[in-house]
Amino acid sequence: MLYHLINYLQTTFGHFAGAGLWQYISFRAIMAAVLAFIVSVWFGNRFINLLKRKNISEQQRDEKTDPFNVGKKGVPTMGGVVLIVATLLPVLLMANLTNVYLWLMIITVVILGILGFADDYIKTFKHNKDGLNGWIKIIGQVTLGLIVGLTLRYAPMATMNETVTVHYENSVRVVEKSPEVKSTRTTIPFVKNHNANYADMFSFLGDEMKYRAGWIFFVLLTVFVVAAVSNGANLNDGMDGMCAGNSALIGVALIVLAYVSGNTMLADYFDVMYIPGSEELVVFLGAFVGALVGFLWFNGFPAQIFMGDTGSLTIGGIIGVCAVIIHKELLVPILCGVFLMESISVILQTQVYKFSKRRGNRIRVFKRAPLHDHFRTSVEQVLKNDPTCRILCKGSSNLHHETKIVLRFCIVTLLLAAFTILTLKIR
Repeated sequence: MLYHLINYLQTTFGHFAGAGLWQYISFRAIMAAVLAFIVSVWFGNRFINLLKRKNISEQQRDEKTDPFNVGKKGVPTMGGVVLIVATLLPVLLMANLTNVYLWLMIITVVILGILGFADDYIKTFKHNKDGLNGWIKIIGQVTLGLIVGLTLRYAPMATMNETVTVHYENSVRVVEKSPEVKSTRTTIPFVKNHNANYADMFSFLGDEMKYRAGWIFFVLLTVFVVAAVSNGANLNDGMDGMCAGNSALIGVALIVLAYVSGNTMLADYFDVMYIPGSEELVVFLGAFVGALVGFLWFNGFPAQIFMGDTGSLTIGGIIGVCAVIIHKELLVPILCGVFLMESISVILQTQVYKFSKRRGNRIRVFKRAPLHDHFRTSVEQVLKNDPTCRILCKGSSNLHHETKIVLRFCIVTLLLAAFTILTLKIR
């Protein structure tokens, strides 16, 4: 709103001091990040006090599973509300609200925020540890994926220039772009020409049908990415500061990728497609990272508040949708490698245990899943509850405190984020 107000005043009354700053993405992104941090800390403190007065806290914690006896029962939950407010308020003030990509991000926050809040509400107030029905979550995630995919397909503003070249003639910068088109191209890592077209997978259908099939595949892939990253972030939210810390680092990497995609010179230099308007995502992501860092003020060990599904589902959705918008969805397995490991650990643990149980024995791949719980659980704890099971990956007998586990997971995410950015040059 401030962005539009400044533009209106400048158009109506002419140029005035400081007005030009609002045209710079970097200025607005930094302002959004700072404001998001301030809102997150200010509102977070008041929100925690409110939840304590209302006795809205975590009641489902199993204290016996923590070998370090860290009491967490009674810690306020639903902290995702803080993240949502701290992200959206700076975005509404600093961003260009006519941008179609920005509205996709806002819709993502609203839909997944409502889903997560409903899940937390059922767990907290209805005392049902299972929360919202899993199928309702899936339907919500699929709906969001369809909205994003179909918007990118049909919205007139959602276009790209598949190639862009910048050179100088007589000290004047000249930008040459290919026509703005709807395209199913995406950036792929480790390949010289960087871009691949999903439609080419369906060349056997003919020129007209392969284009339609390519878009159908893109929309379905969008649904998968949104659901996968959202659930991965949800699984990663199991220790103080874990999900918020990893997501902040991922958000910084996305800022770099979005800025490259929305800048003609950088798109030319890195030989990636230019996506007009995607630079506005930098403002949104700036607010997103600022809100996460502010939330860590309270969520770091020992946590004063948990984000709950309100936060974790929303965080994952933001990351997945942003990656799809800038056509970097194939970089997600690298960038969100920690989320991927958490998801795979749960799938392996669940399926192997079920299969082995049907065969008359009990086999666990890890001591516990998601993966981060494996490192703070002893074999004795597992055998005490399930004495006949066999554990394939027992790991070290030394157990780690969650602060060390969180720090190491964040270090891994930092390395993966750096490597993701490097893939723009590694060919």
